Amino acid sequence: MNNNQKSIYSALAANLLIALTKFVAGSFTNSSSMISEGIHSTVDTANQLLILYGIKRSKKAPDQSHPFGYGKELYFWSFVVSILIFGLGGALSIYQGIAHIMEPEIMKDPFWNYIVLFLSLIFEGTSFIIAIKAFNQTRNGMGWWDAIVKSKDPSSFLVVFEDGAAVAGLIIVMILMWFSHSMQIPELDGLASVIVGLLLVFVSFILARESRSLLMGEGIASETRDKITRLAEKDAAVVKVKNILSTYQSPEEVILMLIIDLEEHLDTEEITEAIQRIRTDIKNEFKFVRFVIIQPE
Repeated sequence: MNNNQKSIYSALAANLLIALTKFVAGSFTNSSSMISEGIHSTVDTANQLLILYGIKRSKKAPDQSHPFGYGKELYFWSFVVSILIFGLGGALSIYQGIAHIMEPEIMKDPFWNYIVLFLSLIFEGTSFIIAIKAFNQTRNGMGWWDAIVKSKDPSSFLVVFEDGAAVAGLIIVMILMWFSHSMQIPELDGLASVIVGLLLVFVSFILARESRSLLMGEGIASETRDKITRLAEKDAAVVKVKNILSTYQSPEEVILMLIIDLEEHLDTEEITEAIQRIRTDIKNEFKFVRFVIIQPE
């Protein structure tokens, strides 16, 4: 989590510095794509602030109204971020681009646009590298897509996607801006804005998909369920694990319920001891399991 926060802070600093310069350059040169890039950086800045807020809220201690804690705050704010990326980032950029295509304006000297884009590429690229290094530490040898799907911490891949989209968007804008100015085709500048918007919409769908699943009560992976089943059934008192129910409260906290068949000859004291043994074994083996509820049948 600390590595994730470092990457979020680095992205926040980069986007905060870049957003203003993009807006200034875009307004001076009549560049739709630069305005879209400014919108992009502003939305990214707001998103990182919201994710940091979500991380802080998720660490609140349990209380009477939230006995299992506030871990799902992170998933809620990640979902809000996905909506912002879609609405304020993607939709506005697409609208800006279409408007510029329908009523094209000849771009003024784009010299300062190139300077801003080049500096932005350096800052965003640096932030992207930091985010990749932080995410690599959480992958544990898994492929990129598998790591994203199996990750229960949206903050671990949010900055990777945002910065990746930012770097890709900057390259697209630089290329189409050059063609737009050199060939005197102002519509290409609007096209760059539309492509940046579509890129943001794609990112928002991925983040919304993962955040929604966790917010709605996604449980542990099937491989983990199988390992817990085998661990519980090793106990001499257990006949069979009939069912396992689980949900992630936060990236590092799982609520687990086991419904198990125990040997018929066990008395109350032996059942209590067996439940305690199983609970201890599971929590020792799986550090992220915070609560273990065992229901004998």
